Amino acid sequence: MAAPPARRQYIPRIIDAELTELLAGLGAVMIQGAKAIGKTATAQRHAARTVRLDRGAVADVVRADPAGAIREPFPVFFDEWQRVPAILDEVRTRIDDDPRPGLAILAGSAEPPKAARPTHTGAGRIVTRRMRPLTLSERLLPADGRHADGRDTVSVAALLRGTRPAVRGASPWGLADYAREIVASGFPAIRPLPPRLRAAQLEGYVEHLVTREVEEANGAAANPATVRRWLTAYAAATATTTSLEKLRDVATAGDGTTPAKTTVLRYRDALERLFIYDPVPAWKPGGTALSRLGEAPKIHLVDPGLSAHLLGVDEGALMDGAMPPLVEAVPAVRDGGLFGALFESLVAQSLRTYAQAADAAHHYVRTHGGEREVDGLLVRWDHRCVAYEVKLAGAVGSDDVRHLRWLRDHLGDVVLDAVVIHTGPEAYRRREDGIAVVPAAMLVP
Repeated sequence: MAAPPARRQYIPRIIDAELTELLAGLGAVMIQGAKAIGKTATAQRHAARTVRLDRGAVADVVRADPAGAIREPFPVFFDEWQRVPAILDEVRTRIDDDPRPGLAILAGSAEPPKAARPTHTGAGRIVTRRMRPLTLSERLLPADGRHADGRDTVSVAALLRGTRPAVRGASPWGLADYAREIVASGFPAIRPLPPRLRAAQLEGYVEHLVTREVEEANGAAANPATVRRWLTAYAAATATTTSLEKLRDVATAGDGTTPAKTTVLRYRDALERLFIYDPVPAWKPGGTALSRLGEAPKIHLVDPGLSAHLLGVDEGALMDGAMPPLVEAVPAVRDGGLFGALFESLVAQSLRTYAQAADAAHHYVRTHGGEREVDGLLVRWDHRCVAYEVKLAGAVGSDDVRHLRWLRDHLGDVVLDAVVIHTGPEAYRRREDGIAVVPAAMLVP
């Protein structure tokens, strides 16, 4: 008899520390995020008992008696809670009656359809945390969860304190390493696989998404071929603010099958409820220092590896500067072409997790006509921010910081710090303006 496969080693996650802290003081925590990002493995490390609501028989029992499912030992973990939406009401009620912390963890890979949603959101009683695929710092963690001795890092939390910390050191990563990590994806079970098996797993992920999950999230029939084209159009428009109308043109590629606007809006909303479509919202600071700012979100899928798979590009194609026809059809200025867009998506994926750990929001800013754009802003509770630009380059010059300087000139001390995130080896602060220059692989929470 063949030996059973070895159990995959758990990769420590940034959200682990958040869960430990929250469960020590609050009744329940909800983890939201797409399938296969590691929610179950992480939640089980913090739970005393697991209830798998994605298993029909278990869901039937809980549906018949949701109150009876909330029992010791605590915390009890309800996986895929949206399968039995009534459990959210029961957890809320239990917290009202029993103020002890750490009663429950809920995890879901989709929001339930409107008709099936619970009568109460849980707001004020259940705190929600978003989980995304592996960040670059999580991918670089050794097995013990601590950074290796001698590895140079730059802390996002330190940048957000506004003390302009020293930035120095070097990263061993080069351009090829970032290309590798883009196509590897941040899905913990997929990225270690050989390229052919990884492609097969990603294809299975997409097929399940377009044939089953979008339809379930919509609560209505969906055309798998149309959903896939729509999803691929999003991948082609990564890191742009391409309009809905242009995305429809890209998705149909002139084949005469343009779906109605109401249909594509349903698909978009379903992909967002499944946490697959993961746009970065525009930032509109108060006051009059900045005017005529764009409001359209910047397009990203949950993982650039998923985008690369949908577009049919691998590591070699990125290094060769490939631009698939679908990408060329998107009217947008792209630093570094498709590779640059997917690199920006990889950076945004990581920084959104780092920002959450520091209780900051993640946005971008762009003038209405596109003359000025700052790739990302990490915004504190007091609306002060760290602004960053992403460059697919090994060296940073004056032209690469002009938008950061523009923002700082207009907002003054609202901008706590400014950073250019690049693919080169060195981290430092520019003498001319104090802007930090940091390799993406050196950033940590």
